[in-house]
Amino acid sequence: MSSIIFRTSAHIVTVLMLVFSVYLLLRGHNNPGGGFIGGLIVVIAFALLMLAESPDYVRERLVYSPLAFAGFGVVLALLAGVLPLFFGQPFLTGLWLGKIGSPLLFDVGVYFAVLGSVLTILLNVEEELS
Repeated sequence: MSSIIFRTSAHIVTVLMLVFSVYLLLRGHNNPGGGFIGGLIVVIAFALLMLAESPDYVRERLVYSPLAFAGFGVVLALLAGVLPLFFGQPFLTGLWLGKIGSPLLFDVGVYFAVLGSVLTILLNVEEELS
């Protein structure tokens, strides 16, 4: 789109959506939210930015490839599941260190896995259509 109003507001809304996705990620263990919905909110924010600018613009703003985010997320979620095995607990048992525990580590892994995989699909589809 060539509208300066849309491009400017898209940048502002994207920042707000990124902050909101982190909020959903962090409150997701005890309340509705978590890694999956937080990751989807990030992808929607980048989709809005992609509509306002271009897929290349979004790729330039990402520090790493979306597939790297997905791989990191899968490894992190798997680590959260395997970690309790070293303490004699079953797979995916919650380990706690104060208020922070392995369920948060799992949620962060899901967050990055969803972000990377869905953003990869979205960027590839948008580039094919352009």
